[in-house]
Amino acid sequence: MSAAELLRRSISEVGAELADRNVSAVELCDAALERVAASDGAIGAFLAVTPERAREEARSSDARRARGDARGPLDGVPVALKDIFLTKGIPTTAGSRILEGFLPPYDATVVERLSAAGAVSLGKLNMDEFAMGSSNENSAYKPCHNPWDLARTPGGSSGGSAAAVAARQVFGTLGTDTGGSIREPAAFCGVVGVKPTYGRVSRYGVIAFASSLDQVGPFGKTVSDAALLLGAIAGHDPRDATSSTRPVDDYLSGLERGAAGLRIGVPKEWFQEGLDPGVEQAVRAALATYEKLGAKLVEVSFPHTRYAVGAYYLIAPAEASSNLARYDGVRYGLRAKASGLREMYAESRHQGFGPEPKRRIMLGTYALSAGYYDAYYLRAQKVRTLIRQDFDRAFQSCDLVAGPVTPTAAFRLGEKVDDPLQMYLADIFTIPCNLAALPGLSLPCGLHPSQRLPIGLQLVGRPFDEATLLRAARALEREQGPLPAPAGA
Repeated sequence: MSAAELLRRSISEVGAELADRNVSAVELCDAALERVAASDGAIGAFLAVTPERAREEARSSDARRARGDARGPLDGVPVALKDIFLTKGIPTTAGSRILEGFLPPYDATVVERLSAAGAVSLGKLNMDEFAMGSSNENSAYKPCHNPWDLARTPGGSSGGSAAAVAARQVFGTLGTDTGGSIREPAAFCGVVGVKPTYGRVSRYGVIAFASSLDQVGPFGKTVSDAALLLGAIAGHDPRDATSSTRPVDDYLSGLERGAAGLRIGVPKEWFQEGLDPGVEQAVRAALATYEKLGAKLVEVSFPHTRYAVGAYYLIAPAEASSNLARYDGVRYGLRAKASGLREMYAESRHQGFGPEPKRRIMLGTYALSAGYYDAYYLRAQKVRTLIRQDFDRAFQSCDLVAGPVTPTAAFRLGEKVDDPLQMYLADIFTIPCNLAALPGLSLPCGLHPSQRLPIGLQLVGRPFDEATLLRAARALEREQGPLPAPAGA
């Protein structure tokens, strides 16, 4: 089997090849590294590649397998990590100049758990600076390009994570989702992305953007790939005070149960003016497929959806203004030359932060300031409660909610960069899930009829019911089959 054929396989398939000793972890690692070297100049998914460490991990995997001590289906499988996760001794920048040269002294919990499962990490992936963006154009280092069309965005902020999977550079990746930063890139790049329930996956060692919204999740080529990765990283972590002690479901055991009997809520507010007709056509076709498979479609109403973007862009920047105050040039990262302490603080932050973090820090600080807290931040929190209540009412009559991930397919790089409001509106369907702390999933549901770009179907579930989302996603995936690979992948 050629390297190209191997890299097109799913985690489950390549895991079987490793188990049968048809390929070694070192051979698989070398194939992935060669693919990165050949393709990433055009795509820009990686900010750092760690070939020596990856090959060392692959050799350890092969040694375990030779002893009959393999750690499971992820052992020896090449993966990569969004550059927001702390990795001991490996540069971690969060896509920002202010953390240039920072070498963390420890690994994030999710990094530890992937390593414990035997996964082989090839490096760190491109992202919008501090996860602030919907196009990966806010990276301080370089933009990331969509493998389906290099002139278009892969989505953000986890653009590198989605693009690396779509381009067959690695078999799976991890990203973070604060307002749609897993689901939007997954939709734009034609892969599967899961944003778990808040508290399902540890945030320890994850560079914070908005602490009440951030959540870690996986990208995979298939639903089973995403389920495998989620199972490896989910679970309680005593080092994260927001981590849930609720037991983790076996995400693989119910994958093949099908969609029969599921009640799927369809929010009428998600199919109104502004939704691209090609996106709506693909999403409605997917919903019709669910009916054919025995699911029941139920119309539900989310009347407060129209306030979600406004509420989010008060709450998230307010939390960011607090979280990003620690980057002052004193303890780590960029330190500007200056004649005094105050000047060093100001100049380090001026040089280190890009335009989008500066915009959000200022917005958040203003919203929290005396005289404006009640008018803006407190009111936004009340809207957040109303959005959660919309979901609570919907789940009285349905098991999950389905609709579009984004209003359009992937837009062109540069198209919205000078219009922050239009960029923010790209997240109108994903933000409510974060505000309500619910699990969400993006699944490819076809190609845009004229643009021939991937379109994502979004599924949102009850708290900690990722298993139902994965089961429903697998039913549609099995029925419609995979998308074709992007050109050259």
